[in-house]
Amino acid sequence: MADWQLIIIGGGLSGLASGIRAARFGLKTLIIEQHSLPGGLNSYYCRQGHLLETGLHAMTNFAPPGVKHAPLNRLFRQLQLSRKDFIVHEQLESEVIFPGVSLRFSNDLNLLIEEVASHFPLVADHFRVMIKEIEAYDPFAEVPWQSARAFLHERLAEPLLEDMLLLPLMVYGNAEEDDMDLGQFAIMFRAVFLEGFFRPAGTIKDLLEMLLAQYKAFGGEIRFRAPVNRILMDGERVRGIHLQNGEEITADAVLSTVGIPGTVEMSGWPLETDSYVGKMSFMESITLLPELRLPPERSGKTILFYSLNQRLAYHRPITPIDPSWGVICFPGNFQNLKQQGSPVQVRVTNAANYDLWRQADEEQYRQLKEQCGQQSAAAVQQLLGDYSRDAVFQDSFTPLTIERFTGKCAGAVYGSPVKIKSGKTPWPNLFIAGTDQGYLGIVGSMLSGVTIVNQHLLS
Repeated sequence: MADWQLIIIGGGLSGLASGIRAARFGLKTLIIEQHSLPGGLNSYYCRQGHLLETGLHAMTNFAPPGVKHAPLNRLFRQLQLSRKDFIVHEQLESEVIFPGVSLRFSNDLNLLIEEVASHFPLVADHFRVMIKEIEAYDPFAEVPWQSARAFLHERLAEPLLEDMLLLPLMVYGNAEEDDMDLGQFAIMFRAVFLEGFFRPAGTIKDLLEMLLAQYKAFGGEIRFRAPVNRILMDGERVRGIHLQNGEEITADAVLSTVGIPGTVEMSGWPLETDSYVGKMSFMESITLLPELRLPPERSGKTILFYSLNQRLAYHRPITPIDPSWGVICFPGNFQNLKQQGSPVQVRVTNAANYDLWRQADEEQYRQLKEQCGQQSAAAVQQLLGDYSRDAVFQDSFTPLTIERFTGKCAGAVYGSPVKIKSGKTPWPNLFIAGTDQGYLGIVGSMLSGVTIVNQHLLS
């Protein structure tokens, strides 16, 4: 008899969701997490008395409680959680900003349609038709890779609009450089434009505590500070895991949420990993301010997606960061979200070069954080003015931080550019879930874990 029916490697959101689903149906389940807190990158830390979230800017896939087939509500049913009791706040309004033109959008698709018609009138009808195509597209069909850029250009033939539509979708969930798979594009288009942004009433800490409580209520167990050294094999099957402290734990099945390269390293999977290591990583700067002073045209916005250049350069930069494009998020700017006193947050995310950060020694790393923070702030000032002059606290995390807290090789927060949609490996009882299965975003990552349990373990 094995020690456990299921061991899940990784206590991020995908791992927690798969654990809840498995434990709910009676599988004796153990989650193994290398850190002292759950959540992976979607976690939190405290500095100077402030709780800082490390991943939760905004969740995608908003849906009111009554929409039965919406991903968010389907997820809550699978986890046997009350969607009605899950209080959320929708975005106010977000904006994509390129030189000379911007597109506003919200959780009402009509706003984006009106903006496209206003700024790109010649392709407005084509855009409406394209939306219908995306709604009907099956993004999880096992089909060869198709170019999202080619799809857009064939329908719109308007390069600026194509880049403006791609920026939010890529930066919220694309592991590839310069282009993305049409299936991933369809997933993200629905998640961002058709469904939209929201955030829970509380912090990421509250969300994680809710998930952990549900997991434990179904009898699941979790171990923290327990790094996995390797996955144990017995002939053609997996028989458990070996921890770095020398302990062996056996299981009938193992589910890995640490990505394809990490799973390959632990299992000896005979797979050439070069093409599975993502290149897209990021640096994020967090600024706390006594109050938020924004130019009139930027006030009331939830997220700004910006490019200071006419063309989007969505690839690993040749410098430590690329401040010419990025994301500016105001985590307090959501509908009916009351700020609990001051300070308020501004979060800025820019593409970063993992290799350059990894090569830096301790002092160089500290200097890089300071220099890149200044470069990022200077770029944002072109849109917001001197927003950070009264900062009471500033911090940042880098590709090395992402690698450390997610297990994602090279700090590639969206994992491998090549996805394994089935979640299968060469061993019949070892599976992968999370971003490398092709589900992205918080809701998508959790649905990935649920899907693997449903398809391969409960059956």
